Amino acid sequence: MAEVSFELFNNTLVQQMVGAQDSNLRLLEKITGVEISSFGNKMTIKGKKAAVDQAKAAIDVLYNKVSRGIEIGEQEVSAAVRICGDNKDCQAAIDLSNIVLKTKKRHIYPRSATQAEYIQTMMNNELVFGLGPAGTGKTYLAVALAVSMMLEGAIDKIILSRPAVEAGENLGFLPGDLKDKVDPYLRPLYDALYEMLPAEQVDKKIALGEIEIAPLAFMRGRTLSNAFIILDEAQNTTPMQMKMFLTRLGENSRMVVNGDLSQVDLPRGVISGLRDALDVLKGTANIGSVRFSATDVVRHGLVAKIVKAYEDKSKKVYGEE
Repeated sequence: MAEVSFELFNNTLVQQMVGAQDSNLRLLEKITGVEISSFGNKMTIKGKKAAVDQAKAAIDVLYNKVSRGIEIGEQEVSAAVRICGDNKDCQAAIDLSNIVLKTKKRHIYPRSATQAEYIQTMMNNELVFGLGPAGTGKTYLAVALAVSMMLEGAIDKIILSRPAVEAGENLGFLPGDLKDKVDPYLRPLYDALYEMLPAEQVDKKIALGEIEIAPLAFMRGRTLSNAFIILDEAQNTTPMQMKMFLTRLGENSRMVVNGDLSQVDLPRGVISGLRDALDVLKGTANIGSVRFSATDVVRHGLVAKIVKAYEDKSKKVYGEE
C-alpha cells in the first residue's frame, strides 16, 4: 500500500475541482480503486502504488483544467484517468490535457492519451490513418481539427467523404434523388459539423463549397489543394478506390483516413483498401498512423465492454491485432 499527501494552491479552484459533495473525488476513487480524503486544499490518496500515482496525476490534470476555466464533471474525470493511464509523469499528462481544438460552438479536448496522440499526429503529418472501433472519436476529432484550421485561415476548404457501401441494404430502393440516397451514409459527418459550428454557418459554407460532404466516388479526377480531407469508414474501400483517394492530395492539404478493420462490409473475398494501404505505405515518411482500442471508447461505459468483447473474439478466431 502507498500513501501520498499534498496541497493545492487555490482553495476556490479545489472546490470547483472536487465537485458538489466531493462527487468528482468519489468518482475518481471508484475508477482507480484508491481512497481520497480532502480538507480544504490538502489531500491524501491511499491505495496500491500504481493506482495512487494514477489518481494523483489525474488530480493534477483536473486542477490544471479548472485553473483554465474548464468546468469539471463526470466526463472530465474519466478523461483525466484515461490520459494519465500508467504514465507516472504528471507533467506529461498535464501537457496532453492542454491540447485544445477551438471551434465556434465549443472547445474540444482529448479524452484519452490515444486521442491526444491522434491530434498531435494529425497536426504533424500530411496523411494520417486513424484505426480502431466506433466511439473512440476518430472522425469527431478529425472534423474538429479541420474546423479549427479553417477558422484560423490555415485551409480554405473541408472535404468529408465516405464510401456508400450497402451494408445489407439496397441503395437503389431508398426514396429520393441521389443526395437523398447518400445523405444517410454521410449523416455522422453532418452531425459532427453541427456540433462545432452554428447551423446557419454550416449550411452557408456547404452552399459556398467551403465545406463539401460527398461519397467517395465524387473524388475521382480531382486534385484537392488548401484543404483538409477526411475519409470515414475507409475499411469499406477497395484498393483501387483507396489509391484514387490518396492521390487526390494537393499542395497545402492534410488528409485523414479513418476506419475499423473489424467492421468491413465489402463482399466476401474483396480486400479492404484500408488494410492494403497500411501494408503498401508502411514506413513512408510524413504518414502517421494511430491505433485506438476499447479503452479509448468515450461513449457509454457498456459500449467499451462490448467493443472489448468483439476485439477479444477477433484476436482468438481471426488472429487480428
